[in-house]
Amino acid sequence: MRVLVGYASRHGSTAGIAQRIAAGLRAGGQDVEALPVGEVTDVGIYDAFVIGAATYMFHWLRDATRFVEHHHVLLAQRPVWLFASGPLGTDQVDEEGHDVLEATRPREFDELYPRVHPCGEKVFFGAWDPDDPPVGFTERLLRHLPAHDTTPAGDFRDWPAIDAWAEEIARELHTRETAGT
Repeated sequence: MRVLVGYASRHGSTAGIAQRIAAGLRAGGQDVEALPVGEVTDVGIYDAFVIGAATYMFHWLRDATRFVEHHHVLLAQRPVWLFASGPLGTDQVDEEGHDVLEATRPREFDELYPRVHPCGEKVFFGAWDPDDPPVGFTERLLRHLPAHDTTPAGDFRDWPAIDAWAEEIARELHTRETAGT
């Protein structure tokens, strides 16, 4: 199968996750292309999709949401997986006892589910370098707030979890290929 791993990333963390997923799918025997969603010119050439974006303040980056909304008819006819990156730190549970990855699930997933019927979804921890220049008005504004100083800096991406998910998708795609669906 020809698979698109499409992504929207501001600082490169999500792009890194997308590239890693693409590598895992290739290792699983798939023909894979990883591209920013804004650079995808023909969605019709792909048999399956893994679409991901960074999440800021519980929202997926707009480019990814627009991509899925614009192509929802075709995506609903093919296998699709969604992912997000965003939470920072190493705590799996927040102060209220909620799973951090579940609590930071993008709100757009609920809207997109009935439109594209994804086979699965994942939220992964992200990365943040405070020395990266801010992108957009909101990031510039947030840099001046006191809470900005408490944001954990570092690379918190869980590569084994990302690799495991890519392997799971590759197995599912292989099963679909051998079943002829």
